[in-house]
Amino acid sequence: MKKGVLILIVLAGLLSCQRNNPNYEKEAANPEFIHRSMVRLTDVIIYDVFSPPVSSRIYAYATIAGYEALVPGYPENKSLGGQLNGLEALPKPDAGKAYCYPLASVHAFLTVGKALTFSEDSVNVFQEDLYADFEALNMPDDVYERSMQFGEAVAKHILAWSGKDNYKQTRTFPKFSLNDEPARWQPTPPGYKEAVEPHWNKIRPFTLDSASQFAPAPPTAFSTDKSSLFYKEAMEVYKALDAADKEERIAIARFWDDNPFISHHVGHVMFATKKASPGGHWTGIGAIAARTANADLMKTTETYLYITLAMADGFISCWDEKYRSNLVRPETYINKYIDENWAPLLQTPPFPEYTSGHSVISSAIATVMTHLYGDQFEYTDTTEEIIGLPARRFKSFVAASKEACISRLYGGIHYMPAIVNGATQGGNVGAHLLERVKTR
Repeated sequence: MKKGVLILIVLAGLLSCQRNNPNYEKEAANPEFIHRSMVRLTDVIIYDVFSPPVSSRIYAYATIAGYEALVPGYPENKSLGGQLNGLEALPKPDAGKAYCYPLASVHAFLTVGKALTFSEDSVNVFQEDLYADFEALNMPDDVYERSMQFGEAVAKHILAWSGKDNYKQTRTFPKFSLNDEPARWQPTPPGYKEAVEPHWNKIRPFTLDSASQFAPAPPTAFSTDKSSLFYKEAMEVYKALDAADKEERIAIARFWDDNPFISHHVGHVMFATKKASPGGHWTGIGAIAARTANADLMKTTETYLYITLAMADGFISCWDEKYRSNLVRPETYINKYIDENWAPLLQTPPFPEYTSGHSVISSAIATVMTHLYGDQFEYTDTTEEIIGLPARRFKSFVAASKEACISRLYGGIHYMPAIVNGATQGGNVGAHLLERVKTR
């Protein structure tokens, strides 16, 4: 009897070994798993209509979780524990036991992303499909379960850390109070929406010492005098499309619009167009760069990590200045003092003008991407093809960021100082991030 039981156990073990795939670790380290996960997170952020600053927070925490769950499988990489503000040592895997760290990574990423967004069902459906692909790799059952548990532990740690960044508290802070002074921001058509995230500078930064660490020079002094510098800057916006290359300027403005919620008013009917924010556009560029360079899983994850950290701290820095200077938008100024019938090419977003958010985060991200891939990395940006816009070719990330910056002038939503000083501000944020965070 004992001999028969022993034979059955041996046979079961042999069958199990035959089912297990000896190459599962290599096959699991496919960067497409994290690419697909990032696309789904972007889709959810678009659907849930998160503002650009809030979107950046979601991207950053989810990506940090994904990176931390992957690090134990790459001994040359360093944890971010102790490097990012308030992040303590991360959970560690059990010594001597096998894990599938790519599985743990996407599970941590999606668990955090799902917790910070609203469309839980959408993420659940995606997880079922993604995890089925991992199960199809035929890794040992205990490795699969252990990896999922490790990813869960990392996600729990990151979510606990995120809960201390003051985000929940800012949900209860008072709404922004409008100021009747002509130099100050006023809601703009067509929706005349309330100011977005006026207390975002109270959010704990990821690497910055404070939200005001890289505060730019003040904006140009407000004036309605036609000989003043401010009036001339407004006229520059007003005449931005009066140029021989008008069509190219329009194409540039539309390509980098990245307004996540555009209101449309037809008679008494109002509807909206949803699309990716600046952060979503740049994570898409990150995917293009990683695929173009044939980056492995860790390099791909690092790419997303640096992009999302740069955008998150970039928005904190930018929003700190926006609500300090509280500057009137070109649309309001031009309609009141130059041409009451003028309208910008792009819809003016609902927050103060100075500095330009896209200029700040594009310059910050271009700085870290240049560090990762070099200063002559050519690529074709196809991210906007999904909304019917043609791809654009760039010789470098800096070239792309400069085009993103100037698009705000062409679109009629920023004066030049917000663009120029915003680019400097973002460059400082990116350089600081590279000094502060070391992944290897």
